[in-house]
Amino acid sequence: MSVLLVSLFVACISGTVISTALPTIVGDLGGQNQLAWVASAGLLTTTASTPLWGKLSDLYGRKRLFRIALIVFALSSALAGFSQSMSQLIAARAAQGVGVGGITAMTQAIMADVTTPRTRGRYSGWIGSAFGVATVAGPLIGGFLVGSDALGWRWCFYVGIPFAVAALVMVERVLKLPHVRREAHVDYLGAALITGAVTSILLALSLGGQKWAWNSATTYTLVLLAVALGGGAVWQERRAVQPILPPHLFRSRTFKLAGTGSFFVGFAMFGAMIYLPQYLQIVRGMSPTRSGLMTLPMVLGMLGASVTSGRLITQFGRWKAFPMIGLPMIALGMFLLSSLHRGTPLALAGLYMLVLGVGLGLSSQVLVLAIQNDANKDDIGIATSAASFFRSMGGAVGVAVLGAILSNRLAADIPNLMKERHVAPPPGTDVGHLLGSPSAIHALDAPLRGAVLDGFLEGLHTVFLIATPVTLLGFLAVLAIRETALRGKDDPEDGPAEVLEAREPREPAATSATDLEKAATRG
Repeated sequence: MSVLLVSLFVACISGTVISTALPTIVGDLGGQNQLAWVASAGLLTTTASTPLWGKLSDLYGRKRLFRIALIVFALSSALAGFSQSMSQLIAARAAQGVGVGGITAMTQAIMADVTTPRTRGRYSGWIGSAFGVATVAGPLIGGFLVGSDALGWRWCFYVGIPFAVAALVMVERVLKLPHVRREAHVDYLGAALITGAVTSILLALSLGGQKWAWNSATTYTLVLLAVALGGGAVWQERRAVQPILPPHLFRSRTFKLAGTGSFFVGFAMFGAMIYLPQYLQIVRGMSPTRSGLMTLPMVLGMLGASVTSGRLITQFGRWKAFPMIGLPMIALGMFLLSSLHRGTPLALAGLYMLVLGVGLGLSSQVLVLAIQNDANKDDIGIATSAASFFRSMGGAVGVAVLGAILSNRLAADIPNLMKERHVAPPPGTDVGHLLGSPSAIHALDAPLRGAVLDGFLEGLHTVFLIATPVTLLGFLAVLAIRETALRGKDDPEDGPAEVLEAREPREPAATSATDLEKAATRG
């Protein structure tokens, strides 16, 4: 568990450490209207690569793939820190996302290998707590690094490298995970088709309305390409010997509905993590460090709810009640965040974030546990990575869609507010030039700054308000699941190989000479 927790911390901190730093990073290298794409690059590759990691680990062993994922993460983090332009940063973030996808998928799959579903609830709580700790530490570390003259935002990427190296050393020394060799038929065509379909739709959602118009040939081409590649992926997965996403998984009602719930949890979770710092740093004028501290209620709520729900699931063997409570709480939290304004008391804003965090803690890991419990033992790796795939896909879509909405609102609202208030920008300056780092925005003249801040506020209102009903779709999906009690330690079909071996039926003890003779004959 120490290996898994450190490794998951490595993966999670790569996203959270830059959440408070992103406004400054994209302000230095580009503009605030490109923030969504910087965040989406890692999420896109995490989403696209996760099923492949799970399938390869089923074929070649978890430990080998775990090592590769950690190495990919460390190298790409170094490249991100060296980036000199937005294109270099986006490419490095994309490579980093591949490593994060492997670490996330392997962490969940290895935990499933060495625990039973009934006890897995407790360990899932600790896995969720690792995410919570990274969510707490990441923004604080990122804020400190951005505010440091000696270090700067590049260290937001370097900081994860020592953790990755430490995790790699721990994997080599501690993790003893036997792997049964089997004949491998890697479905490379299926992997390429799935990756292409996901990439096409996310490109359309991320850049539509920004780099090109929604009603344009480029948008239609990407959508048609996503449909064609998606159809090709379905055809290939039906005929492949060992598909990346086995079609038989989708025959399970629990798999489909819990995966849908995970999608909408990811939509809300990543949307809040990326756009809350926009409100805190730009609208409220907080430093990155203080912005990270302000998200503490959300993280503590997530941490406490995750650990508590895990212990209760282990005790009672039932899981459905937790996301049934959690998803409406996520929707309520998003609705409350949509009411934030420039004068909202910070204690009240913290309460809104606490509600959102508790909802996330009650939902995120529990839905992964439900999918694992429903899967056959041979499918644990791919089923787990599929659960992570759905959540990452939801996050990528959420960041892309909400980012497109925010960018379009900024492009429309700020000029309108400037016109209403008779404020003129500096000569030769358009809205894109006004959207620099938070410090640059707050350095604008007061009338112009007021228009920009109010434009951001209106855009963020729309972002959080739209996320509210979208999250409730996840609640409807979970509501339709027929709950199955989690398997416990006495289930002969469950558990790691050494546990199963210990449960093999044995001959009853001989109690008479006749019995001894029969036993000897059988022997």
